Amino acid sequence: MRNAKITKMVAVAFLMALVVVMQFISGMIPPVGGFSISLVLIPVVLGAALYGPGVGALLGATFGTIVFINCVTGADPGGAMVFQANPVLCFLVVMAKGILAGLASGGVYQLLKKVNTFAAMLAAAIICPVVNTGVFILCMLTFFKDVLSAWAGGGDLLAYILTGLVVANFLPELIINVVFGTVGQTVIDVVKKNK
Repeated sequence: MRNAKITKMVAVAFLMALVVVMQFISGMIPPVGGFSISLVLIPVVLGAALYGPGVGALLGATFGTIVFINCVTGADPGGAMVFQANPVLCFLVVMAKGILAGLASGGVYQLLKKVNTFAAMLAAAIICPVVNTGVFILCMLTFFKDVLSAWAGGGDLLAYILTGLVVANFLPELIINVVFGTVGQTVIDVVKKNK
């Protein structure tokens, strides 16, 4: 029992470190539509599937923390605009989107894993970027509409959301997550077989 707890702690710590590394790598990918494609949702989904919604939320919080640091330091220019507009709301938004994405991913996996683990992983891999982007867009429209308008360059806000946030940002994240998430199910099966 103690070895299982230590193994879980080490695995979660590794996944947290992977979140940090993947966010750093994501920052090196040239932005599409003004936004970086996030690779960090892959370890969030993997951890949420392996260890449940609580770990998914923890990994999402790790993601949110790194995003917030990038907003504060200006490493993410768009995020810096959000931080300058309202630091407290910026923190709440980036934390909420990460935590809720990890929590939802783990919850969906838990609900479906008894039916079919592959379908559960596919659903978890889909719901994570849907929640992450959905919460972000909703919060931006609710709290930071002026910043969103500035990002749109004075153009049509709905068109910008659809092309800049959904097509250029969300869809690549979704595809990456689905591909690597379903491969991740093989990893989970191997880990569980060796327990």
